[in-house]
Amino acid sequence: MVKLRYYDASEKASAPAPKAAVHTEFLRTGRIERRRQTPEQRRYLSYEEVAEKTGRKLAAAGEATHKRINSFHASISFPKMIFHRTLAASPHLGYCHVTAATTRLARSKDVTWAFYFANFFSDLGDEAHFFDRIQAGYSRMYFAVAIEPGTEEGRMVVDRNVHGNGLIFRTQDPKVALKNVLMLGARDEALRRIIRSL
Repeated sequence: MVKLRYYDASEKASAPAPKAAVHTEFLRTGRIERRRQTPEQRRYLSYEEVAEKTGRKLAAAGEATHKRINSFHASISFPKMIFHRTLAASPHLGYCHVTAATTRLARSKDVTWAFYFANFFSDLGDEAHFFDRIQAGYSRMYFAVAIEPGTEEGRMVVDRNVHGNGLIFRTQDPKVALKNVLMLGARDEALRRIIRSL
């Protein structure tokens, strides 16, 4: 795998002294002078710095998502359980845990689930590689998985008995994700009908 290098694009390169008549340079050459950073002028970031910036963005998005979910209806209130992780080999990619709750899925016992979003799209793999076939384009992934207590104290693991792989839903559309989370949190059928009509 190729080791990525990150640089700070927010810092502006020192601009060369402007020429006396820029428009004549354009008329003479047909080129517009653009200021670009050369590799020598770039400040490269460490993986830790990139992970920290990514983490701040994920946490802010998690706060906004939790606020949006809880502002829908007074009877729907999810606990705030926001934490994020970045991928070790690609610190610009990460995911954020927003909330967790328990609900009754159709024809089953109560299921504890957790809601996440990620700044990439992928399939869910096994415990060793939770994310499989990562597509790092500009898409996001919103998903909920069934969880259960693991063997270690305080650690939760994916309950693979639910739907075969533990996945309750996965989507790229934030509106569909909001609707699915609200459906999981709705306590009565009247509220579910309102959410379905959205």
